[in-house]
Amino acid sequence: MPELLYREETRQLIGFCMEIHRELGKGHDEVIYKDALVVELSRANIPIARENKYEVKYKGVVLPHSYRADFVIWNKVLFEAKAVEALTDAHIKQVLNYLAASKLRLGLLVNFGADSLEWKRVIL
Repeated sequence: MPELLYREETRQLIGFCMEIHRELGKGHDEVIYKDALVVELSRANIPIARENKYEVKYKGVVLPHSYRADFVIWNKVLFEAKAVEALTDAHIKQVLNYLAASKLRLGLLVNFGADSLEWKRVIL
């Protein structure tokens, strides 16, 4: 069986998210969970970039609209947070688009809005 891409990094991030969900519960706005994640990542001295902007080109022309990923962690894991009842295919497609624009391979989609923490690894 092949090794999961960034297995340990993903495990660590999900652990932080579980702690955040345990502490805050569901019902907050998405930005509150993202702020809490910054606290966890900062305490662990994990490098992050928040709201990275990724341009999209069409036939060599940079389009006027771009994508903004919630976080890029360790400069290799794209992290997208949600606070919704349940993740949908549209959320997964959003992460796939962000991965394509960023040239990263792994996205972690996390939903803090359900009764239990929900997450998906998205690979491009």
